[in-house]
Amino acid sequence: MKTSVNITVYRWAGSWGPFKIKIPCGECALTKDVIEDTVHKELAGIPVETEFREWLTQWWKPLLKGGWHAPIVMVDGKVISQGVALNRGLLTQAVIESFCEKSFITGNHFFGKTGCPYCKRAKKDLKDAGIDYQYHDVVASPRDLYEMFARVKPLIDSKTPITVPQIWLDGKYVGGSDTLRELLKLPAIIK
Repeated sequence: MKTSVNITVYRWAGSWGPFKIKIPCGECALTKDVIEDTVHKELAGIPVETEFREWLTQWWKPLLKGGWHAPIVMVDGKVISQGVALNRGLLTQAVIESFCEKSFITGNHFFGKTGCPYCKRAKKDLKDAGIDYQYHDVVASPRDLYEMFARVKPLIDSKTPITVPQIWLDGKYVGGSDTLRELLKLPAIIK
């Protein structure tokens, strides 16, 4: 399975009949810059392939997917933005969601937030059990938040709210702090 994520951008440029546009519009140029910076920063470490195309020359290709107004940004064939300069948060979320669909999480991971009493208890339980993990702060890092949602949503009922912590051990989904205590055979906390 291919794990890289493909970003395709249709810019306001190209030719169609007598119409020729050589210089992309300002929003298209800005979108290109936002993509390059986001891939370098927020999406560092995620394999991304980016392709820039001329909309006027190939206008029917994005139209088949619902894209009709350049700049059109597609992630793995799905239109995520069109007609305006790209919002980097939309790009980050779309790329991470697509990447998570194609890849499995490995190792021990803890998605949580500062000040959460359940996160604090789960961290203590993991420490007492001698289990190391990679911590993801879902408030401080949009990338971590988007990854948590993308990895948890397919595993739970669609109407169940996602809370923190969300824990994986040895690449297997555990869930929250109460499930972790059960797994570690610790007594339940009476609320």
